[in-house]
Amino acid sequence: MQSDFSVAIAADLARDMASLEFETPSHVYNPLDYIWSAHRQYLQLVGDSPGRLLLLGMNPGPWGMAQTGVPFGEISMVRDWMGIQAELTLPLPEQHNKYPIDGFSCARSEPSGRRFWGWFEQRFGTAARCFARLLVWNYCPLLFIGKNRNLVPGKLTQAEREPLLVACDGALTAPVEALRPAAIIGIGRFAESRARQVVGDTLPVDYLLHPSPANPAANKHWAQRAETTLGPWL
Repeated sequence: MQSDFSVAIAADLARDMASLEFETPSHVYNPLDYIWSAHRQYLQLVGDSPGRLLLLGMNPGPWGMAQTGVPFGEISMVRDWMGIQAELTLPLPEQHNKYPIDGFSCARSEPSGRRFWGWFEQRFGTAARCFARLLVWNYCPLLFIGKNRNLVPGKLTQAEREPLLVACDGALTAPVEALRPAAIIGIGRFAESRARQVVGDTLPVDYLLHPSPANPAANKHWAQRAETTLGPWL
């Protein structure tokens, strides 16, 4: 599959992120920098075929994309199911001692990613069959850490958030225009709201409950919720 277009968008987004300044978080990780090789492999696997379903995540988790460069990138799913693996590129950003960057050597598992990609593995079998029907894109590529915990973009100040949203909206607009997805499914309310902001009424936009085990509702029949929401599009 060709993926030059998506790779170029991600590379431009990584450069845009480097120009932003943040004071609220104590640490900011950009996996598009230090694990770019794995992210590029992911984009090459996914390809640029138009007309698929686009699933939109929010931003990296500390044990998922922050380690592997892949949205919801639980290590075993990325390495063993997708066949992606890469070394970290130095220098690494300043790290919080609670959230080290170990790449594919990380011993922690990402429960959201295991639940998320595990459902697709059960439904499609192979990653190639999965990505023939859909692609997954994270709205924001940055992980924010503050007060010893993961910070969602909504916790940033307005002055920090506005230029971030401008850059990420632009990076979402480009693949939407080029890849012409059948619909966009926001994984969580933040992602859904950004998708609606970007595409307006030009594309169907729906919502899927985020698979995080921190959300009690996700621990009750998330797979059934995924089938109900995504099944008609797949």
